Amino acid sequence: MSHQPDPRHDIDGDVYVSPRYLASTTGTGDPALAPLLALGWDLQHDEDGNVYVSAPDRRVRLGYLPEGEDDGLWRINAYKDPFGPPTWGVCFNDRFPTEFVAAFTTALATTYEQGPDTHLASPVVGIDEHEPFLAVVPLLQQGWEMARPRRGVFAVNAPDGLAGMEFTTGDLDPEAELTTRDARWQLWAGKSIDRPAWYATASTDTPVPLLTAVTQSVSDPAPLPRWRQDTYSYIKGMAQLTPILPPEPPAPTPLDVQRTAAARRPAALPAPSVPRRSTTSRPALPGPRR
Repeated sequence: MSHQPDPRHDIDGDVYVSPRYLASTTGTGDPALAPLLALGWDLQHDEDGNVYVSAPDRRVRLGYLPEGEDDGLWRINAYKDPFGPPTWGVCFNDRFPTEFVAAFTTALATTYEQGPDTHLASPVVGIDEHEPFLAVVPLLQQGWEMARPRRGVFAVNAPDGLAGMEFTTGDLDPEAELTTRDARWQLWAGKSIDRPAWYATASTDTPVPLLTAVTQSVSDPAPLPRWRQDTYSYIKGMAQLTPILPPEPPAPTPLDVQRTAAARRPAALPAPSVPRRSTTSRPALPGPRR
């Protein structure tokens, strides 16, 4: 299947950004909220413009926080007990590409419909120690490579080194996983993980299918459309920007061809309004005298 974009479609942007993980955010949260709102989840907002979405049973909650206390624009937590601590949580910062958030919320909507045994199912390492790493498979299939080994960290990097994903082993502080970047999973893009262009974190018990939905979207070879004037400066030195072609005109119908031919046909000369004299006509006779 070809991943080349179709220029005939109505595209919100004037350039394609490739690789797509350098595209940054679109600046709107609607596409990522749509899968959950379509299920009838409750939508609330505060006077600062922050948006809060909750599942009907209050066991999954999303915050879209443009006026939050830090750069964590998206925070999504799940609860076995609606009044207890989160079972798992993810955070996407304010430059994380919106399409990747939408991939996560779309998968979340699907797993929520399947029941709590799916969207609250944490990886069971004791049964299959490789289960958590299934989220990395889409990246490896698109040419991402194992990073240099570091103690307690498993990592893969994009071929150009401008994106990566890390899995930290050992015991972690559950509260720190939800409030800092010291989480089990970290996905990033930019020149280094220490100063990333964007990042995402996921805590220990985040279901693997949700993580996999994000890595599939991140590793998709198709570029993402963006407006050139909204492109962050860090992208211009690393990403490839390709102008989006204008839409192709539709093929003419037989009726269009006939109309065009009729328009090009020369118009007939109008008939003279005054009859011409004949050179052979006789002169007029004089009238009778009185």
